Amino acid sequence: MSIKKVIISGGGTGGHIYPAIAIASAFKEIDPQIEILFVGAEGKMEMEKVPKAGFNIIGLPVVGINRAHLWKNFLFPIKLIQSLYQAFAILKSFKPDVVIGVGGYASGPTLIGAWLSRIPFYIQEQNSYAGITNKALGSKSRHIFVAYPGMSKFFPTEKITITGNPVRKDLIDLSGKKEKATPFFKLKEQVPTILIIGGSQGARSINLAILDGLSLFEKAGIQLIWQTGIHFEAEAKNAVSKFPQLSCFVSAFIYEMDFAYAMADLVISRAGALSVSEICLSGKPSLLVPFPNAAEDHQTENAKSLVMENAAILIPDKNAKDTLVSTAIKTLDDQDLLAKLAENSFHMGRPKAAQQIVELITEQCK
Repeated sequence: MSIKKVIISGGGTGGHIYPAIAIASAFKEIDPQIEILFVGAEGKMEMEKVPKAGFNIIGLPVVGINRAHLWKNFLFPIKLIQSLYQAFAILKSFKPDVVIGVGGYASGPTLIGAWLSRIPFYIQEQNSYAGITNKALGSKSRHIFVAYPGMSKFFPTEKITITGNPVRKDLIDLSGKKEKATPFFKLKEQVPTILIIGGSQGARSINLAILDGLSLFEKAGIQLIWQTGIHFEAEAKNAVSKFPQLSCFVSAFIYEMDFAYAMADLVISRAGALSVSEICLSGKPSLLVPFPNAAEDHQTENAKSLVMENAAILIPDKNAKDTLVSTAIKTLDDQDLLAKLAENSFHMGRPKAAQQIVELITEQCK
């Protein structure tokens, strides 16, 4: 059987969406005639990002479980049943040859529908701690693609292949991009530069620590590329305006991440699966501040996987206010440490993850 139609389901965060888009793009590289349909969750960011990448998407009414306020979950079973019904209808209408789940709310109903419809489905797990949906359906899937070793505690060993996380293709080769990035960000090419990213929604603890440390960055002669998230952009721009000697590009969201990584001598970031994969692929030293409320504290586990290889420095979220800026400045001053972190980070990158996933799926479906 040759693959003619593919459904890719999941989303909710950039960490799910961008690997999914990378997989879809890899399918198109093999055969431009392959039809690809995304299935996401209504109101989530995939409903904007996927069409922008040139793919069609249908939204399900599914919602996640509210762990903090259990009483708010009374609509969950109703939305789940509605989503299962719609997923079956989508599968029956589109008739995919394979379904790929990338995690997130929408992947559950879609993968359950595929399993009950006897359509082969695959799972791509980005994190070092598997999500609820993927854990529940792993034994039913044809194969599971993971980014970290030790995932046999969640999935059948014989079904696991370590591929790394698929990432945006423009990050694979950054050579020559710093020259273009310098005027784009209105920064100076020879000045030490820190890239600050908190995921697609921003990171308040990181943002507040940077805000408090602007005078220290100015004094140290360090320039910043600061992705703040939409809720902190105005406050950050106002604060930066008070430091005229500080070169700083501030934006709620940076689409030109290849330029941002090309400029960066050091990255400060959350430890979401996508961010960690992008940092490694670009071979950048990093300070990772895991989001402490992530499910099963998986961001800390992601960060530890780099720390164990001397590829990053972990700053607990509770310590960010007191130590993040001083550690960043100290790290930038230590050229030997920067070089070692960068080298080890680069060795952990997997630039062909999307192609490897698509090739294995294609081979199994022959």
